[in-house]
Amino acid sequence: MKKIAIQGIAGSFHEDAALNYFGEETIEVVECKSFKQVCELIDSDQVDIAVMAIENSIAGSLLQNYALIRDYHLRIIGEIYIHIQMNLMVFPGVKKKEIKEIYSHPVSFMQCAEYLEKYFPNAEKKELGDNAKVAKLIHDEKITHAAAISNLRSARLYGLEILEKGIESNKKNYTRFWILSKHATQSEVNNKASLCFEVGHYYGALARVLNIFAENKINLNKIQSVPIIGKPNEYTIHVDVEWDSEGDYERAIHLVLKNVSSLAILGEYLRGELAIHNQ
Repeated sequence: MKKIAIQGIAGSFHEDAALNYFGEETIEVVECKSFKQVCELIDSDQVDIAVMAIENSIAGSLLQNYALIRDYHLRIIGEIYIHIQMNLMVFPGVKKKEIKEIYSHPVSFMQCAEYLEKYFPNAEKKELGDNAKVAKLIHDEKITHAAAISNLRSARLYGLEILEKGIESNKKNYTRFWILSKHATQSEVNNKASLCFEVGHYYGALARVLNIFAENKINLNKIQSVPIIGKPNEYTIHVDVEWDSEGDYERAIHLVLKNVSSLAILGEYLRGELAIHNQ
């Protein structure tokens, strides 16, 4: 049975991602308080795999996680997209009119702002940790004057009653999670890669590299600049690329190497697919 490190506790979206990717009966989820602890556990071989959020379709990229993956030399071996549905839940028996406070994560409050303004304009919003943590808090302390915003799994785990499903403003809200390992895995079905590189400070340096991908029929579906700590105005460029032909990809990488000052392949893996009902 694989040990999988996640940031957060049982019922979190990270656990959703791990269970959907690996299956409930094949893994043991190890809870971590921070993304750094996740990396430390896999680096020290205390777990086999890590699952880490890397971007949300509304909130954007988690830049600190790019840095952690590079600092700990982790390898990306897969990805999964999780549909983020927010739900209003309470201790069993609590009515809407009794809700004086709402607990959740700051990003969740942002994503549910329209609903909260319309139906709970006077409720005090408290940022008390991740979504699953606040659901567990209401259960453990039997809180009857507050509601939590969280996912369906946390409601089931902690015995909360869902007053309303899907309260997020944007229904097409996804978080992308990377599956991380200390070592690369060999596969013949890879069609996506995550790379990072640096280019010189001269006219057209970055454009030249990006054109190489286009000229070799490589789809560039994400580009992200990450500041280099200690080097003002210098950045590492992270890109995700997809291909239909392995030969096209290998040729493009060969040419890119000639036009960058450094290149790291963070992982080659099978592209994840969007699925709306995967909580």
